[in-house]
Formats: sequence, C-alpha cells, structure tokens
Amino acid sequence: MNKQSKTFLYEQEMKWAPAGKGAVRQIVGYNEQIMMVKVKFEKGAIGSPHRHLHTQVTYVASGTFEFTIGDEKKIVKTGDSLYMAPDVEHGCVCLEAGLLIDCFSPYREDFLKL
Repeated sequence: MNKQSKTFLYEQEMKWAPAGKGAVRQIVGYNEQIMMVKVKFEKGAIGSPHRHLHTQVTYVASGTFEFTIGDEKKIVKTGDSLYMAPDVEHGCVCLEAGLLIDCFSPYREDFLKL
C-alpha cells in the first residue's frame, strides 16, 4: 500500500467514498503522519459516535452541525473548528447541509482500504 499521496491532487480526479448515510468523504492528501479529508453531509445525516487512536482537528467549511465530543454537545457553523483528542468518543448531526475538513494524525490507514 502506498503510504503517501501524490504531490498534486485535483478535485475532479479524487474519488468520493461513502461515509455513512447522507455523507461522503474525499481524501485530499496524506502521508503516514497526517491526512486531510473532506466530508460532505446532507441535512439530517449523522456522523455516528465513534472513537479512534488518531488526533483529529475539524474545520467547518460550510453548514451547521451539532457535535458531541466526550460529554460536551455544541452547535458549530461555517468557520468554526473542533479538536478531538485520541480515543475520545465523538459524533455529529448535520443541521444544515455542509462540508467538514478533517485532519488526522497519524493518517487513517483504514480510509485507504476502501
């Protein structure tokens, strides 16, 4: 398995993969230390609660989401961001269709196996 993306990635050439009902994701660059992923949500789509060993930072590029991280639940909108420590349960509900930009460290090897 290649453990690094191409240097230049063009949106029209990158594939979208299912990311749950009403959501798709597109890997936009990675190596073993970091990965950036776009996740597009339809209104009402749910990012099911989950946890993983990766540190995650998410930027809300568009839309409105209700996020639960650990015991905290907050609404975030375009321009907001979130930090998720490793192994902390988190999930979201899309309140207004939108796009999230996720960064993971280390990379999500499981996303490459699709």
